[in-house]
Amino acid sequence: MKYHFDELINRKNTGCVKWDKAFPACDKDILPLWVADMDFPCAEAIQQALKEKVDEQIYGYNTGFTPAYRQAVCGWFSKRFDWEIDPDTIFYAGGVVPAIAYLLEIMSEEGDGVIISTPVYYPFRKKIEATKRVVVENPLINEHGMYRIDFDDLEAKMARNDVKGMILCSPHNPVGRIWTKEELLKIVTLAKKYDKWIISDEIHCDLVQKDYEHQPLLKLAPEAKDRIVVCTAPSKSFNLAGLQNSNIIICNEKWQKKWTSYVMERLSLNGPNSFAIAATIAAYTKEDSEQWLADVNAYVDENDAFARACIQQYLPEAIISPRQGTYLLWVDVRAYCEDEKQLEETMLKEGLILDEGYLFGEAGKGFERINLACPRSIVETCVKRLCDALHK
Repeated sequence: MKYHFDELINRKNTGCVKWDKAFPACDKDILPLWVADMDFPCAEAIQQALKEKVDEQIYGYNTGFTPAYRQAVCGWFSKRFDWEIDPDTIFYAGGVVPAIAYLLEIMSEEGDGVIISTPVYYPFRKKIEATKRVVVENPLINEHGMYRIDFDDLEAKMARNDVKGMILCSPHNPVGRIWTKEELLKIVTLAKKYDKWIISDEIHCDLVQKDYEHQPLLKLAPEAKDRIVVCTAPSKSFNLAGLQNSNIIICNEKWQKKWTSYVMERLSLNGPNSFAIAATIAAYTKEDSEQWLADVNAYVDENDAFARACIQQYLPEAIISPRQGTYLLWVDVRAYCEDEKQLEETMLKEGLILDEGYLFGEAGKGFERINLACPRSIVETCVKRLCDALHK
């Protein structure tokens, strides 16, 4: 490993939501392992690209998605996933969550049903409800921490006339599944059978354990490109969320025109800022950035092994889901505390700010989501506090 991530970098009072949110008063120092960003410094190549942009001294209007930018995005996914993207199908949004809101406006009408596989990333539900669509849950089947899709239920929901499509989380946040090729193709088959669309959130695609491989949905099912939109971003992979840039892959020409009309013309959201462009190109084209990402994945795997071993030793009745992708640990602690509000209060007393499982839906009650993308010493303190709190 070129990069090592044990250094503690003080992010307090820097305006970062992870550390500077207004947390409840607590007798202990706050330890936030909730929102999904990393407490790691960015790759040197990205830092250098941003410094060079600063040195230009003038920060006027930029030209947006240049051929060099589009080629950087296409080159990354070609090299990493053997997925060939048409550069003209890349559209800008300031993040995957706002992109989902735009897509719901473009691809459905008020009152339409949209499927989500719960427990799942909670902004999905929020954006469906905010756009006056209807959440249709396809609960995942939990087999002692290992989750799988209930395809009988999914087909029943797909068959409904009021349901227009599905938001797929791939890799899945929070349960950590990397969906297999067979699982993904079954989803596409159902979408084709019942004429539904799929919005595939693949923002965690680069954050994968060494024994697993992410499958881009459009690569697997190019024949279904007119019913699939894939949401990607450098933000999770390279810790660039504050630069607010994502790349939305839209092949359907009707939706492209609607995106242009609604997002670009009506909302005037035409492209990323100059610093996001520089950082994204450096992330996707520099060997140093790729090395950094490999080292992050290795370090997170080590954090996972450490946390898993400690929790299993001191909380033997807790169930930890296998983490195939993301840098998030999903832990079932219902054996120690069944009431989700009491569990949250218990964590707060220890100064632990985690993403409480109930946020992800009814099926998440009694779970904790722990962000492992931080120095080992922070993980050690978190696990100790977690075990102490639940023993009490």
